[in-house]
Amino acid sequence: MIALLEGRLSEVYDNICLVMTKGGVGYAVAVPAHTRASLPGRGEELRLYTSLVVREDALELFGFATFEERQTFELLVTISKIGAKTALAVLSIFRPKDLERIVADDDPLVLTQVPGIGKKTAQHVFLELKDKLKNLGTPLDTAESPGKGQTLRSVLDGLTSLGYAESESYPVVREILAENSDLEVSELLKRALKALSK
Repeated sequence: MIALLEGRLSEVYDNICLVMTKGGVGYAVAVPAHTRASLPGRGEELRLYTSLVVREDALELFGFATFEERQTFELLVTISKIGAKTALAVLSIFRPKDLERIVADDDPLVLTQVPGIGKKTAQHVFLELKDKLKNLGTPLDTAESPGKGQTLRSVLDGLTSLGYAESESYPVVREILAENSDLEVSELLKRALKALSK
């Protein structure tokens, strides 16, 4: 199995980067959006943690900036209804710590930000993710109050109805809620709107 790749960046197109190793072999590696954004310039050295996905008709190599992301990818592809490309799409929007936070907040619908994941699939993925993270012993913030996830969801729904994209509003609301855990929905919404309008 190809688990780590080092070489020079040859080309980048879509979400694929071509890595030329010192041995003269070039690999096409699919990477999540934030990894693509942090790639070095062409001809420069890079290192990717990789996961090889074997299908009947293809061998696909997926690359990640950190070992934690690679492990999270391999966890995601064990979830039914989540293929390798959807798992990559998940990691293009959420970092591993974000997924832990989603589970801690009990907020499955935030997963609908991922293209191809609707409400029913989000609920299913959330339940399996929660179970798998628990089995892995992944640390979750158990200090969160049970109602915080519902407060977060109510505010995000309110912001969405006002025209804000959830991908834009989610980190803002999370930050405010982390600093002021006892805020009511109306006050949290007011502060979020103020922050987003800046």
